[in-house]
Amino acid sequence: MKKLLAFVAVAVAATAICFAAPARAQTPAAPRAEVQGLKITILSTMLADDGIGEWGFAALVEADGHKILFDTGARPNTVLENARELKIDLSGVHDVILSHFHDDHTSGLMTLRREFSKANPAAFSRVHVAKGIFLERRGRILNPMIAMKKEYEATGGVFVEHDKPEELFPGIWLTGPVPRPNAEKNYPGGVEVKIDDAWVTDNVPDDQSLVFNAAHGLVLLSGCGHSGIVNTLQYARAIVRPAPVHAATGGFHLFAASDETLAWTAGRLKEYQTAGLLGAHCTGIESVYRLRELLGLTRQTCLVGTVGAVYDLNTGIKTGSIAQ
Repeated sequence: MKKLLAFVAVAVAATAICFAAPARAQTPAAPRAEVQGLKITILSTMLADDGIGEWGFAALVEADGHKILFDTGARPNTVLENARELKIDLSGVHDVILSHFHDDHTSGLMTLRREFSKANPAAFSRVHVAKGIFLERRGRILNPMIAMKKEYEATGGVFVEHDKPEELFPGIWLTGPVPRPNAEKNYPGGVEVKIDDAWVTDNVPDDQSLVFNAAHGLVLLSGCGHSGIVNTLQYARAIVRPAPVHAATGGFHLFAASDETLAWTAGRLKEYQTAGLLGAHCTGIESVYRLRELLGLTRQTCLVGTVGAVYDLNTGIKTGSIAQ
């Protein structure tokens, strides 16, 4: 009797499987939105034909009707004065992105907020930062963002803290904190950060970048690249799409990199089919030239960034006369 019941149970189960609804096919992922127009203009870096050169970084992003300021320079007035020199109107900028906490990327924020909010309260009213930017630091670099947070919020401005990637506008991605599977030590020594009541080496965990998804491929905008340009691009290709790198722009903290490091970096950039590079700020002049040689790029596709240098999605890279 037990054998008969067991047989019936198996038969019923088999029948249920036969008449079960077929498994649904996997729905393909929706295609990512793409930017159609993109212009990045450097407003703070070391070299300048006109305007003020400094050890700092800032760039104005104009993409499909959106204006974003990426970093705010090292001195309070640099970005404001360079924009005026270049006849660039910043009054319509509402969103700011700070790539990390260092003062050579953050010092112009309050000047810009105060200046432009007089006529437009929404100007420079929203600042996107990565988790960790307000942590206490000690050593040779302290954290100016702790005091600035209170000062900025007193004007009605808002900080938006990101702990993961986010598409800010169609085709425009903020990485948030970047994982570091490759050993790129692109951050200054002699600094500690307080995490969970413990002081540890500060590897700038709040470093983040912007990534633009375009038909030609991905475009990266980096402030200092403390996470490492390879780590950042590897992450960008994972979170957006595994496309060729149409251009990498901004600072990449390679000014002191060894020949071995530059060769390894170029090898990985080749894997990603990197077609253009505009290296500003802490990338280093010699490092840009070495990468140009190793990547097989030209004086039209791999250049040192200057104040007023432009990357345009449709027309390519143009930089100041001093760096051509």
